Amino acid sequence: PHGLPAAVRAELAAADAAIRPGGPQPGDTRSDEELIADFAADLTAFVREHGLARAVVVNVASTEPAPGPGDDRLPPSSLYAAAALRAGCPYVNFTPSTGLHHPALAGLAAASGLPYAGRDGKTGQTLLRSVLAPMFLRRALTVRAWSGSNLLGGGDGAALADPAAAAAKNAGKERVLADTLGTVPEGEVHIDDVPALGDWKTAWDHIAFDGFLGSRMILQTIWQGCDSALAAPLVLDLARLAAAAHAAGMSGPVPGLGFYFKDPDEGPSGLSEQWRDLLTLAERLGADG
Repeated sequence: PHGLPAAVRAELAAADAAIRPGGPQPGDTRSDEELIADFAADLTAFVREHGLARAVVVNVASTEPAPGPGDDRLPPSSLYAAAALRAGCPYVNFTPSTGLHHPALAGLAAASGLPYAGRDGKTGQTLLRSVLAPMFLRRALTVRAWSGSNLLGGGDGAALADPAAAAAKNAGKERVLADTLGTVPEGEVHIDDVPALGDWKTAWDHIAFDGFLGSRMILQTIWQGCDSALAAPLVLDLARLAAAAHAAGMSGPVPGLGFYFKDPDEGPSGLSEQWRDLLTLAERLGADG
């Protein structure tokens, strides 16, 4: 909105000034344990400095490739996830990066007694898939192929130009189809970096399906949206809900937050069922509050 940047410029500048260096930086010689300890200290200092009852850590960093079989170091997303739990902070992974899904962190997550949620925010193409896939299933329309293409710019587009990062992203997009349809139809999702688009994204899906007596039909969808504007309210919701879950004494993956994710920690993949579970969570948190 007109005038908003000027109205919050001082607050944004203060937030920028408070950013810690993070890591691991190029040439960083710290071990994983040292990095986790340093990040946890930063989080604890932030909570103390601002006199907070609690803080929620939300990962909105660029997508990183999934760890390979020979990787003996934790990826950055997992380092920060571990630091969040060590600092006593609920954790939300809004990206497809590994985060708490690393096997080395399973014990820490279980023992932390903290709520967490993830992963990969569902803002556009997969949001539509989570609506359309149950429709095909319930109408007994057999999906033969489901192909897609994403055109996007900005930092997300640049990060996803890396094939390994794109593969991590697409895994979540496929999951909703596999969970709902019972199989992954033919077809792939292609992601193209188009810097001129900036923060705007175009997602196209081409769905081939069979109707009555094997009649072959096609559905095509086009989604054009501003990625940041789509994601921001979800991040705010998740931060508030994770904080409320923490205040209510919940721990582990928070039931009901799958509504926000492509690759949820638990629960159904269809949007209507996820919405039902979210309302149940809201009622529980409201009663506890």
